[in-house]
Amino acid sequence: MKPHVLILDDERAICTSLSFALEDAYDIAAFTDPMEGLRAMEQHPFDIVLLDLRIGSRSGIDILRQIKQKHPSVIVIMMTAYASIESSIEAIKQGAYYYIEKPINTEEIQLLMMKALEHKRLSLQVETLHAQLQQTSGRRCFVGKSKAMEHVFSMIERVKDIDSNVLITGESGTGKELVARAIHDTGRRKNGPLEIVNCAAIPETLLESELFGYEKGAFTGATQRKEGKWAAANGGTLFLDEISEMPLALQAKILRVLQEREVTPLGSNRKISLDVRIVSATNKRLEQMVAEGTFREDLYFRLNVIPISVPPLREREGDLPLLLEYFLQKYSREMDKAPKRLSAAARRLLLAYNYPGNIRQLGNIIEYAVALSSSDIITEEDLPEYVQQPSPTTIPAARADAERIISIPVGAPMKEIEKRAIAATLHHCNWHRQETARVLQISERSLRDKIKLYNIQNEQEL
Repeated sequence: MKPHVLILDDERAICTSLSFALEDAYDIAAFTDPMEGLRAMEQHPFDIVLLDLRIGSRSGIDILRQIKQKHPSVIVIMMTAYASIESSIEAIKQGAYYYIEKPINTEEIQLLMMKALEHKRLSLQVETLHAQLQQTSGRRCFVGKSKAMEHVFSMIERVKDIDSNVLITGESGTGKELVARAIHDTGRRKNGPLEIVNCAAIPETLLESELFGYEKGAFTGATQRKEGKWAAANGGTLFLDEISEMPLALQAKILRVLQEREVTPLGSNRKISLDVRIVSATNKRLEQMVAEGTFREDLYFRLNVIPISVPPLREREGDLPLLLEYFLQKYSREMDKAPKRLSAAARRLLLAYNYPGNIRQLGNIIEYAVALSSSDIITEEDLPEYVQQPSPTTIPAARADAERIISIPVGAPMKEIEKRAIAATLHHCNWHRQETARVLQISERSLRDKIKLYNIQNEQEL
């Protein structure tokens, strides 16, 4: 269907010539009387109005105001033989899309109309996305309409008001913590506390005291009593993130707490009764760890009563445009900047990228672009280099093939092989430890311990 165009000009010759020039691509209606034109707009929808600045005895600015008051989405392009800075500014302030001087160059106005229609199309798309984002506001930061995410939303709704233990699985960066928060925040325990323990981020020697708490003098350095996360979560939810990183010895103590529903702080004989809902998360295959003997089978079955799998971004068909708009709004607002938009080239790159780091990586990319862009439109040059020039490897900022090869002599000890692999990958990832751990498929805590064990140093910091 052709776009509908209304021409309002008191010179019949101009109405005729413009109608002839545009009739192949547009459905045209032309009037020399502005009131007839306004009445036509009440009866038929128009996409574009070409409006003379002075139409008979009437001011085109007054007509523009009337059009915008009743039809705010219509594109109005002003035409005049008497252009001035003041009139141009006033027309734009009143909602005109552009201002063109007579005599009209037909090629110029056709190009301008094409751009105006594309602008309208994108604006409508943004409004649609914004409306969809508003619908997801009750799910905290969850944005998505894909079938994969609708299943996750359905599971959250079904388990939020029961106390069965939940195990959330999914790749790094998919939003497992958001699922845990949504279960707590929308369920019957929402008025109770939500305590979060990242088992990979806390050193093994401190993890037990963090969970169980301790009495003053329980061990060297315990100068005062500390409440543990178990007790702090009473009446609410305890979220055990990266549960696969919990040491075996501590797994046995966690199992006992789950069985007895009570906890004893370190250095105390006092037992604390628990009313706590347990939600756990991991990016590892716990059943494989059970088979390998690195995770207790009985604890696995205790935690995995209700499993929820969070899909990676590559499996969330149709969600990427929504997420792009969400993060553009989020970081523009947080940085107190005018709302940012993506150029067509930048959007193509972002839609084509595979996001090995999932939602977390997407958010980081948009935050980077919003921070560095110098205009309201983010171009491809504002995106990280590894998005502009994607590499077949999952490591961002990939270098030459020669730098991705580690030379290891036959008979080298396994510790030396491991040290070289870790050092080379750290260098390859610009010492980004989270990305290095993801590529090596180990936890950040394991990476940190091995860097210390092998005394691997960043040459740039020496």
